[in-house]
Order: sequence, then structure tokens, then C-alpha cells
Amino acid sequence: MSFKRSVFFLFFAILDLKSSAQGIVPTLDFNNYFVSFQDGFFRPIEIQPIVSYKAGDEIVAYIDTRGNLKIYDGNERIDVTTLNVDYQVSDHLMAYRIAQGLRMWDAGKFTVLTNFGREFIVRDSLIVFEDTRYQSINVYWNQKIESLVTITNGLSMNASVGENLVVYKDNSNTYFVYWFGQKFEIGTYNEEILNFQLGTDIMCFKDPYSQSFFVFDRGNFIELESFPIKNYKAGRGFVVYEDMNGNLWHYQNGEKTALSNFSTEFWDVKDDICVWMENSYFFAFTKGKRIQVATYQPQAYLLKNNVLAFRNIIGGVSALVDGRIEEITNFPQSDFEIYGNKVLVKLPNQTSVVYMNGKLYAN
Repeated sequence: MSFKRSVFFLFFAILDLKSSAQGIVPTLDFNNYFVSFQDGFFRPIEIQPIVSYKAGDEIVAYIDTRGNLKIYDGNERIDVTTLNVDYQVSDHLMAYRIAQGLRMWDAGKFTVLTNFGREFIVRDSLIVFEDTRYQSINVYWNQKIESLVTITNGLSMNASVGENLVVYKDNSNTYFVYWFGQKFEIGTYNEEILNFQLGTDIMCFKDPYSQSFFVFDRGNFIELESFPIKNYKAGRGFVVYEDMNGNLWHYQNGEKTALSNFSTEFWDVKDDICVWMENSYFFAFTKGKRIQVATYQPQAYLLKNNVLAFRNIIGGVSALVDGRIEEITNFPQSDFEIYGNKVLVKLPNQTSVVYMNGKLYAN
């Protein structure tokens, strides 16, 4: 092979890798084709109608017009099965069940999880599932399958699942958290109801006995507050909680930050971003910055990664991306979704608009 031809193939191989790393944005266009926005263009996935699809940042699984399950990973379509399936998708993983056979897909590789499967939950880094043969709850993580617990008094999916950790209890009502292949004991509770909030690398809960607020932060348990609090949620490496006085607090990397000293009308957390209402103002906290987003409460909003997309005051769609507020469209009642750092808006005229890196792209 000549030097020029070698450079030619290397160049396009790099482009392919870059394309797959940028993720996908699946939607139906005005011809009812199933397409994905990549590298500034809408590329066709299927030109026949599809039945359904479920997507994350990097992959989309869908049922085509013949009832076949397929995966598109940004580079190619992959045939999975022609049988009726129950399937779930996260940003990186896909699992599907045919009768009791539970299978999964991870980075181009198919793996049999169990032939006696029942309930299952798919997240970014792991899959938690029931195995009725051994009456166990198992986890797939880092290309390995491990049993979390064997249930002797009736198998049920008594687990809370975050993006890369799991909270579950054994037959003695002792709770554990599974994180990065390790099991950490939380404590033994009998009939008490515990509310575990799980994110990525972090989870939090309120002890029903002492009423103290605890955080599990990358392998360490920390008593964050010794007095009762109202509500709490976990994000990607941080937690946000509301104390009894209505103050909103942010905890990350051992540091507490006051977000609001007023009783918030509502607040929410997902991935890298927190939002709340304060005195009729809509705020966001992201990358250590407090940002006033709007002077009204949006009728609808979505949070994912470091992006906030919301219905603006005239009924269109605006977004907070990389700390900047952008107006995407003024078309009222347009549907919107978030993939990676991109915002997809589906307009009423069956066309779509994608906001990416400060630019708008339309099909």
C-alpha cells in the first residue's frame, strides 16, 4: 500500500473514531425516516418506519418495521434478534430479555447474563438483574458478572440502582452498597423505611434511628448533618439537600456550599446540574457557578449531563449549555431531548433542530 493511500485510510479511521466519540441524536424526520444527527448532518439509520426506540448518549436500540431488535452505535447497525423482546438502554449499555433469557450488549460485545432472568435495570456503568434459578440479585460491571445477594424468603428486586453503584439488603435486613467491585456495609434496619438517593460515585440517606444525614462518597461514609433534614438528591459526585429551615446546600469533595437561604418552591438534581426556584426566579448551579436562568418557573424542563433545556416564557425552547443561556426556537409546544451536550428540538412541522457548540442545525 502506498504512503498516500495509508494516510488516506488513517485519516478516515480517525474521523470514524471521532464520530463515534461524539455520540448520537436519534429522531424521526419529516419523511418518517429514522435518522441520527452526527458531525453536523442528519444521517439515515432506517428508511422504513420503526415501531419504537430507546436511546442514550452513545447508542440507540430500536424495533424495526418487521419487529427486529437492532442497535445503532454511531457507526453501524447491528442486528440483535427477530424475537419479541423487553429491552432497556443507557448511555453505554443495552440489555434485553427474550422469555427468561437475559442478554446484553457492551461496546460491540454480546454477553449472556442468565437463562433464568426476570427484572433488570440498566444504567451507565452496570446492569442489575434477578436470576430465578439461584434466587439471587446479580450485577454486571466492568465486563464481569457478580452475585450481590441470594434471597431465601422470596426473590424481589429490592435494590436501588445509581449510574455506577447499587444499594441492596441481605436476608438479615442489613444494607450494603456495591461500588467499583467492592461491597460496603451500611447498617441493619428492620421495618424502617429508608430513602436512598444514588448518583455517580456517591449516594446519600437519612438514618431512621438517629435522623442523621449520611453520604457515601467514593468508599467513605460521612455524617454530613447530625440533625434532621427535609429532602436530598444525588448527582455526579455531589449531593444537594434541603435543611429544616428551607436552606439548600450543595456538598462535593468534602465542601459544603449554600445554594439558597430562602425556602425554595422546588428543586431538582441530575448528573452535573442542580436547579431550583427562589423568589420567582429560576436558578441553576453547575461547574461551581450559580446562574440565574429565568424570571419565571418553566412549564417543562429536562436535565442531563451539564445541560438544562426548558420551555421558555413564550412557549419555545431555551437551554443552559456550558454556562450560557441560548434561545433555540420560538415554536410553541415543541418537544425537546438532551443527548450529550446537544439539545434536540422536534418542531410541530415534523422537522428537527439540534443545538450544538453554539450553532443550530436543522433537517
